[in-house]
Amino acid sequence: MSQNHTGRSSSEDVEWCYDAVHRVSRTFSLTISELNEPMARDICLGYLLCRVADTIEDAGHLPPAVQAELLRTYSRVLEPSNGTSIAAFHDTVGEWIPATTDADWEVVANAGRVVDVFRTLDDHSARAIRGPVRELVDGMAMFVDRYADAGGLRIETLDELEEYCWYAAGTVGTLVTGLVSHEATDEQVAQMEENARSFALLLQLVNVAKDAATDMEEENNVYLPLELLDEQGLDHSDVGDPDNVDSLVPVIEQVTRRAEGYLDDAHQWLEAMPETRGNTLSAWAIPFLLAVGTIRELRERPADVIQQGNVKISREEVHTVCQQFVGENDPSLADLRTKIRQRPLHEY
Repeated sequence: MSQNHTGRSSSEDVEWCYDAVHRVSRTFSLTISELNEPMARDICLGYLLCRVADTIEDAGHLPPAVQAELLRTYSRVLEPSNGTSIAAFHDTVGEWIPATTDADWEVVANAGRVVDVFRTLDDHSARAIRGPVRELVDGMAMFVDRYADAGGLRIETLDELEEYCWYAAGTVGTLVTGLVSHEATDEQVAQMEENARSFALLLQLVNVAKDAATDMEEENNVYLPLELLDEQGLDHSDVGDPDNVDSLVPVIEQVTRRAEGYLDDAHQWLEAMPETRGNTLSAWAIPFLLAVGTIRELRERPADVIQQGNVKISREEVHTVCQQFVGENDPSLADLRTKIRQRPLHEY
């Protein structure tokens, strides 16, 4: 059993990583539970590496200059040729970790454990993960710099929103595609590469629409584009104000439509996916179908984004979606998508 520089065994760190994912992400907890090895380990590590950067970017108590420097230091850590140690990152981030840490900051405080396991991966897995994760980290640093004077992100246009969503979630499609590519046919790889961006943008745009008010309140970030707000006589400072519900609803609806426009291509990405290296269709079909359900809820009650804080589908529907993939045969994605678009799956 190998040990890292701390004296802990690698298996201890892997176990810690799995436990951490289940505490910080409901969606990725479901995904990883559906995967087998080595894909489960690779996706777990890829997600946690991204989560470190995401927590730093979302931290309202960090000055933008500190956020950007932490992100760039962390990006250098992930590239062995740069010679930047994880200790250098911990030395810088240590003073900014809140005294009472939640699960997200616990991952940041233990980034060394994640990086240590990442460095044990085979060359194929390491390459497939490193590139997309570093693109995410560097893109976040760029956006922090771009809006440093505003004290938080203030997206201006729909095109800029998609640019941000690509950096924030583009890792999903490209990372998975890279991990399965060497055991896929040329046709499968081509179809996945063509549609990976759509899968990522679908998931992230849904998050932007459903969490618009929460993002401003908790992170001081406004992802609803100013060009859409301006059409309703609003600006970024008006997001989250219950008095502006009637004017904000059309903006939520436009972002939701943008997300919905990526459903077909995201579906094609799933249809091309090989179930190799422990990969399974269900791991990625479940978040896709949950996005379909969330789009349905956003269309039916967009005002709840502002009035209730966000829009979610019920736990009962989540459970029913997951149950569709229990057993030997995968269900028809097209049939499930059609049903969920109409009403919650558990109501059939």
